[in-house]
Order: sequence, then C-alpha cells, then structure tokens
Amino acid sequence: MSRLRRSMMFVPGNNPGMIRDAHIYGSDCIMFDLEDSVSINEKDAARFLVYKALTSLKYGKKELVVRINDLGSGLGVTDLEAMVRAQPDVIRLPKTETAQDVTDCETEIARIEREIGLPEGKTKMMAAIESAKGVLNAYDIARSSSRLIGIALGAEDYVTDLRTTRSPEGIELLFARSMIVNAARAAGIAALDTVYSDVNNEEGFIAEATLIKKLGFDGKSIINPRQIEPLHRVFTPTEKDIIKAKAIMEAIAEAELRGSGVASLNGKMIDKPVVERARYMIERASSLRIPIEEV
Repeated sequence: MSRLRRSMMFVPGNNPGMIRDAHIYGSDCIMFDLEDSVSINEKDAARFLVYKALTSLKYGKKELVVRINDLGSGLGVTDLEAMVRAQPDVIRLPKTETAQDVTDCETEIARIEREIGLPEGKTKMMAAIESAKGVLNAYDIARSSSRLIGIALGAEDYVTDLRTTRSPEGIELLFARSMIVNAARAAGIAALDTVYSDVNNEEGFIAEATLIKKLGFDGKSIINPRQIEPLHRVFTPTEKDIIKAKAIMEAIAEAELRGSGVASLNGKMIDKPVVERARYMIERASSLRIPIEEV
C-alpha cells in the first residue's frame, strides 16, 4: 500500500509557532512553505527557521515536504542548498511547466547530495502544476524523474492564467484536475489537489473533497488544521464500502476453492477491475487501522 497523502498541510516558513506545532494536528504530510506565504523580505529568515526545525525538531512519522521558490526566481537554488542539507522527505517544486523544470531542479539536488555525501536519489520531489502550459505537459512532467512521488494542482495561478476565477462548482478546474490525475496514474505516482481557501465554509470544502476523491486524487493540500478531520473523513472507507469489498474477496476465494474461474455476487459477475477495487479498499482500510474483522 502506498503512503497515505490525504492531507498535505501548508505551514508558512516564517511562522515559528506553526512550525513547532505542525505535527500535532494530524495531517498525513507537513509542507513547510518558503514560497507564496512568505514575503520577499522574510525569505532568508524563513529558510533559516525551516532548516533549524528540520534538523532539530521531531515530527514523528509525518512525511515532511518543503516548497521552495522556483529556480527562475533566483531563490530556488539557495533554498535547495539549505533544504537538501536539512533532509526533508520531499522537495516541492512550484510553477512547473515542463519536464525540463523538474530535471533542472533534480540536477541541483543531485549536486548537493554528492557534495554532502548523501546517497544520490535520497531526496524525493513533487511538482506543482499551476499554468495552462503545465497542465498540457502533465504527463511529461509526471514521468520526468524517478524522484517524483507526485504532482499537484495549484489552482490560483492556473485560473489566472486561464483568465477566469474559481467558482463553487469548480468547473473551471475540471480539465486540469482530470489531466493531472490521469498523468499521475499513468506514471504511477500520487495526485494531490489544490487548496480550498475559504476555511469557514466546511460544507463547500467537503463537497470539493468529495469531488476530487471521485476523480481519483490521493488527497488535497490544505491551509488550516480545521480542514484535516473532514478531509480524512471523506477519504476514509465507509462500513458499507468495507462490507462490499470483503464480500467480493470472499466470493473470489470461494470460486477458487471450487476450481472455478468465474465468480459472482448477488447475481453479478465479478471481473478483474472489481476485484482490484475491492483489494484496494481493504488495503486502504488496513492502512488506516480500521478493524476489518469487526465490520
């Protein structure tokens, strides 16, 4: 079972309190941000704070991600010099438009790893896609490096590039979301959805989380700890889901005992995709420590 990435919580790199307490809220991943949430005058201080946190604080088994500034800004390489040495699990590259953006970043990471004696390839990467060009290049980006563990949608820059705005229904993001999910699945990596910025609108947040789960995303970037619990609830298999998955697997097992290559449940044939979905559901429940035997 792949690592859970239902929630990836943004933590501004210039906020010492949030950096210190980030692990207590329960998100699957913590993303320390050196980019958009940090003003230009605080970039150096944020980089230092995040470096000190990663090298001195304990965050348990959380996946630790750092979003750097893009290499074209003149700040990205400086960020990498510090962050690769601090050894987070993942470097998140913003504003990724081409596979070359990924390989350029990878080249710098590999150089730093060699300089400090880290095994080359230890530092993983995630690419955030935030433009029309990036969306059209999503598959090339997704398969551009063996370091990539996932690709993510950054909606605010994307809708600006489209010359539109975000709507409650999210129709303007449907194409980008579909492209990113398909690219990630084809490349065998994770797909993360964009943030939902209205933290007071839990109903709207749950509706969007439900939509992106149906589309196939692994999870969502979030900006407030209050969004973690409802997001995890959406991505947690229900009792009904688990009962159905168990029934499918039991029917398959019974067919195999009979020496039959055909299995059915409630009068319906069980084919390979149905079995794969059931197996995934049970694996997901197990990874969440849901007592399957009691369901």
